[in-house]
Amino acid sequence: MNSKTSDIIIDCQNLDQYFDDGTNHVDIFQNLNLQVKAGERLAIVGASGSGKSTLLYMMGGLDKIKSGKLLIDGCDVSQLNAKKLGILRNKTLGFVYQFHHLLQEFTALENVAMPLLIRGDNTVQAKEKATFLLEQVGLSHRLQHKPGELSGGERQRTAIARALVTNPKCLLADEPTGNLDNTTAKQVYELLIKLNEEMKISLVLVTHDEKLAARMDNIFMLSDGQLSTI
Repeated sequence: MNSKTSDIIIDCQNLDQYFDDGTNHVDIFQNLNLQVKAGERLAIVGASGSGKSTLLYMMGGLDKIKSGKLLIDGCDVSQLNAKKLGILRNKTLGFVYQFHHLLQEFTALENVAMPLLIRGDNTVQAKEKATFLLEQVGLSHRLQHKPGELSGGERQRTAIARALVTNPKCLLADEPTGNLDNTTAKQVYELLIKLNEEMKISLVLVTHDEKLAARMDNIFMLSDGQLSTI
């Protein structure tokens, strides 16, 4: 892999996505192209139902593409079986959703350590890494609290720490502040930008938050199945 290619973390080439139930055919997007470079932060905006979240899940290898090519860290996902794709995602990408999806029966520390434990890392080292990241997001005093004992902002910060624990090259976030009040939302997006700048992680956001989108390097509008720069 040459240096120019290695600077591209996600490369979407002529992606098509549609739903077809035999009666109705609905195009989500056609011939869509997008690259995410190392350390870059970009926002994808658009009306509800325009396919923003669908695109994000496809970029993360979570949804199968109908046609086109998706490269994650230089690897063509169409050439990978489910196990290898899972390993690639675990190594390269972190995911943050509008709803935190934390496991209610586990503490913040255990939730953040979970991706490392799932892949077989040493338990002590996994918890040390999780502790460090929870400290980075301002939750050193909440390590042993379960999600039900955390505020909405604390739960989302825990989810961000969990997404970062595997040292991903790119963080994919779907409406990460959409379920938060304005003050908490601002704290979360300031945290995301701080982590992008300090850890050099690429950041891709699907968002309706205009203030958050404005802090990105590039903003793309998804409309009528096409991406355009705004």
